Amino acid sequence: MVVASDLELLDLVTGHRRDGSEIPPVALTGGDLWRTLGGSPGLDRWRGEEGQRLHIDLGSALLDGRLHWFCSHLVARGSWLRGRVWVAANAAHMGAWNIAPRAHPGDGLLDILDADLPLGQRLGARRRLPGGTHVPHPQIRYTRTRAEQVEFARATSIWLDGRSVGSARRLSVRLEEEALLVVL
Repeated sequence: MVVASDLELLDLVTGHRRDGSEIPPVALTGGDLWRTLGGSPGLDRWRGEEGQRLHIDLGSALLDGRLHWFCSHLVARGSWLRGRVWVAANAAHMGAWNIAPRAHPGDGLLDILDADLPLGQRLGARRRLPGGTHVPHPQIRYTRTRAEQVEFARATSIWLDGRSVGSARRLSVRLEEEALLVVL
């Protein structure tokens, strides 16, 4: 299987997890996970013997009692400009941002960021996101763990690998170690 984005990979993973079948090896050609693993535009090494085969982790999330998966990141937030932002990252990159600079999809850990910054500090942190220099910050909790539970004061919008999946008040995340075989 060849996938060019995090969403394509998420759809593949979700389909196999929901029907109980084994996820086949996957060639990554794009997306945040691909970028975090060192993917580079124009290189199709996965086609030949030079392709790097990696066992990587997969995130799972229980959102108000319903099971979901994510390959790169789960984001729980209202607006980017105000309110709490909570991220479980398996990949360092999220678009142009290096949101979780220590994250690696094969290290057996999820990187959790939890912040509710005042607007001025939020804008400053946002400017530093591309380089990953928004952390450390005294008001951004950054931890690395295999599992975590969080509860929000009210239902909060949830995105898995960039796709909105609704909202939840309670969520639990955990890591499934070496759940996927990818080729770069």
